[in-house]
Amino acid sequence: MCGIAGIVGNYKESQLDKMLSVQSHRGPDATQKYFDSDFVALGHNRLAIIDLTSDSNQPFIDNSGRFAIVFNGEIYNYLEIKTTLKDQYNFRTESDTEVLLAAYIIYGKSCLEKLNGMFSFAIWDKQEKKLFAARDRFGVKPFYYSLHNGIFYFSSEIKALHIAGIEKVPNEKVWVSYFAFGSYGMPNETFWSNVEQLPGGFLLEFENQKLSIEKWYYFEKEVAKQPQNLTFDEAKRHYISLLKDSINLRFRADVPVGFNVSGGLDSSVLLALVNEQEDNSKINAYTFYTNNVDYDELPWVENMISHTQNPLVKVLLQADEVPDLNEKMQWQQDEPYGGIPTLAYAKIFEQARKDKILVLLDGQGMDEQWAGYDYYTQNNEATIQGVQDSPYKTQMLSESFLAKAEKPSYPKPFEDEVLNKQYRDLFYTKIPRALRFNDRISMAFSTELREPFLDYRLVEFAFSLPLDYKIKNGISKFMLREIASEYFEDELIFAPKRPLQTPQREWLAVDLKQWITQCFAGLEKSEYSDWFDNKVLKTELESYFQGNSQSSFHIWQCISFYEMLKRSNFKTHNIL
Repeated sequence: MCGIAGIVGNYKESQLDKMLSVQSHRGPDATQKYFDSDFVALGHNRLAIIDLTSDSNQPFIDNSGRFAIVFNGEIYNYLEIKTTLKDQYNFRTESDTEVLLAAYIIYGKSCLEKLNGMFSFAIWDKQEKKLFAARDRFGVKPFYYSLHNGIFYFSSEIKALHIAGIEKVPNEKVWVSYFAFGSYGMPNETFWSNVEQLPGGFLLEFENQKLSIEKWYYFEKEVAKQPQNLTFDEAKRHYISLLKDSINLRFRADVPVGFNVSGGLDSSVLLALVNEQEDNSKINAYTFYTNNVDYDELPWVENMISHTQNPLVKVLLQADEVPDLNEKMQWQQDEPYGGIPTLAYAKIFEQARKDKILVLLDGQGMDEQWAGYDYYTQNNEATIQGVQDSPYKTQMLSESFLAKAEKPSYPKPFEDEVLNKQYRDLFYTKIPRALRFNDRISMAFSTELREPFLDYRLVEFAFSLPLDYKIKNGISKFMLREIASEYFEDELIFAPKRPLQTPQREWLAVDLKQWITQCFAGLEKSEYSDWFDNKVLKTELESYFQGNSQSSFHIWQCISFYEMLKRSNFKTHNIL
C-alpha cells in the first residue's frame, strides 16, 4: 500500500518531489525516484507490508533494466503466480511487486486477468518509450491523471496533480450533480476540471503523446460464466469455500493484521472466519462508538466478541472533535466525503497505527453482492438506505447553477431490475465512493485496508445466484445469514439493518450549531455564492435547526464545499 506518481514528457524534478511530498503519508517507509533521461520521471512512497527489505523499494527495475514499475496495492495471490513463473523469470526479492512486473513482462496486458488483488500501477518500457497502467477490477486503489500540453501526469491523490501545476478549477458539472442528485461523478470523473481517474477494471497506454484507454474487466461476462442451477446448499458450500480462501489470502503480510467490526451481519461473518486463522487470539478487533445509545453498535459488537475473545479496541468519537477532524480529512480526501461516520472510521486507523497494526480488514461489499439494501426491491431509484424524503435540496441552488445539472444515467446490462441496481451500486455509486473515502482515511494514517468481501470471485458468484437465495420471505442477505447462524445466535444474525451509525443529524443541529452557522455564513460570502440561492440557504439552515432534520446530507454538502474553499484558492495560477 503506497503512493505512486509520475510524469511522461518534459518535466522538472521539483514537480515530482512536490508530488511525492504531498502524498508522503501514503508511504512513510521509503521514497525513491526513477528517471529515463529528461523524458520520464517516476516516484514512489512506500508503506512496507510484504518483503520489508529495501530490495523491494520502488520504483522497481526488472533484471534487464528495460522495465520500471510503481505499484500501489497488494497482489494477494502473488505466491501462486510466482510459482508458475519461476522457470521464466529470475526472482531476486520476496515481494509481490516483482511478481506483478514479471507477470506483465511474460504475459503482457493479459496478466491482469491472473491477478487477485487491489492494485493501481504504472510500468514504463524504456525500450518502446511507452507507459502502461491499470487499475483493479473494482477500483480499490486510486489512479488519477491529467494530460496537459502533451505531458501525462499521474498520481494516487488529486492534490499531487494540483501541486505539480495542474490548475485547480472546480468541475461544475460534477459539483452541481452532487448537490442536486447526490452523485459523486461517473467512474472517470473527479470534482476538478482537467483531472480524471482511470475507472476500476480499465487500463491505459501512453505513447508518442497519445493516450488510449480500454476496459479489461467485463463483469457481465464473468457473471455469465458462473456455475448454474446449484441447489441452495451447493451454492452455500461453494460461497463459504471462496470466502475462506479470500480471507486467508488477505492475511498474507509481514506486519501485524487486525480487522474492523461493527454490530452488523457482515462483521459477524468476518469475525467468525477471521477466527479460523491460526493463532487468532492475538488478532485485534477495532470498533468506534459515540456514547449515544440510539446509534452506537457497541452492545452488539461486545456480544459478538464475547464468542471469540478477540482483543477489542474501542475508539470514541465526540462531537467537539468533528471540526478539526473534518478539516484534516477534507484535505486528505480532495473531494466531498461521507460525513461524520467517515471521521469515526478514520479514528480507528489512527489508533491501529499507534498500536503498530498496519493492515486492517473490513466488511465492505456484502450489501451490494447480496442485495442487502431495502431499496433493491422497491420501485424507485434510491441509493440511500432507510430514507423516506429526498435528502437532496435543489431549491438551495441558484437557477443558473442548477441548469448545469445532469441527472446520472447508469447502464442496465441485466434483464432483472434488482441485478441492475446491484450493478449500479458496485460500479457507479456506493462501492466507488466508499472505496475512495476508505482509501484516504486509511492512508492518512499510513495503514492498509483490505476488503475480503470484494474478492472478485465472491462478487461474481453471489451476484449470479437466484434472487430467492439473496432475499427470502422478506429477509435480505438470506444465504449470508444462514452462514452466520452457524457461528452466532439468531438475535445477532436476524437483527434489522441499522443504516445510521453516528448521531450526525443531532450533532449538526445542536452540538455543532455554531460551527455550522459559521460555515454557511462563509459560503454566502465566498466567490462561489452565486451557485446558491442564499435566501433559501438560510431558510433551509433555520428549518434544520428548528427540527426538520430527517436528513442532514444537504447540511454536510455545504460544509464539505466550504471547508475546501477555506483551505485553498480553487483558481490557482498554473505554474507549468
